[in-house]
Amino acid sequence: MADTVLYEVSDGLATITLNRPEAMNAMNVAAKVALRDAAEAAAADPAVRAVLLTAAGERAFCVGQDLKEHVGLLQADDEAGTHHTMNTVRDHYNPIVRALTGMAKPVVAAVNGVAAGAGFGFALAADYRIVAETASFNTSFAGVALTADSGMSWTLPRLIGPSRAADLLLFPRTLTAQEAYELGIVNRLVPADALAEEAAKTARKLASGPTLAYAALKESLAYGADHSLAEALEKEDELQTKAGSSEDHRIAVRAFLAKEKPKYVGR
Repeated sequence: MADTVLYEVSDGLATITLNRPEAMNAMNVAAKVALRDAAEAAAADPAVRAVLLTAAGERAFCVGQDLKEHVGLLQADDEAGTHHTMNTVRDHYNPIVRALTGMAKPVVAAVNGVAAGAGFGFALAADYRIVAETASFNTSFAGVALTADSGMSWTLPRLIGPSRAADLLLFPRTLTAQEAYELGIVNRLVPADALAEEAAKTARKLASGPTLAYAALKESLAYGADHSLAEALEKEDELQTKAGSSEDHRIAVRAFLAKEKPKYVGR
């Protein structure tokens, strides 16, 4: 992976680190390609059982599109009479969000600072968000005459409801970490100096847990958001049959009866 994004796998945990702290982890083309490739690599690797999405520096998780680079690309488009710049949604943002939301393993986002635009979208694409008390969120898109991308039109209303999502998208403003927690955007709020440790601990716990069960829970939550109760019940039956056939389920039952802590194998 490029230096703009760091990728490491250890003991079943893939750690993806946005690594442009001098630019508040803004997404230039190199960073978008690297993040896409890292997320897809984690999704495809059977040795990866959980993912931690984090960021270097103290100021920002990710402020979204690198507007300095973006201006130059738009100018080149104008001069050539093309619209290639906005292909970034199709080529980069959509694959990133699909990989994060669709991988059959849990994703934890550790939000250390500002999460704006696509950076906010990436955090929402995670399954669990641990956020520093000093962090903040902003949809940003309408402020630069753009619509939502990075999955935010789907993720945000499902977390906070369509009315509140419309308010934040139409009238971008900075949400403090506490406000975001109260709205239901944040799963866990921690002191800034405890974020790295808490996020790593949580992600490692998931990496050592029943991977297939987590994958089924992730799939069932996404499915239930768009289907009827009757359809959701059918999906639960399908997924529970698979989970009940797993080696991890048998390990868990035996450990429960023996009053021991289960040691899952992820299959």
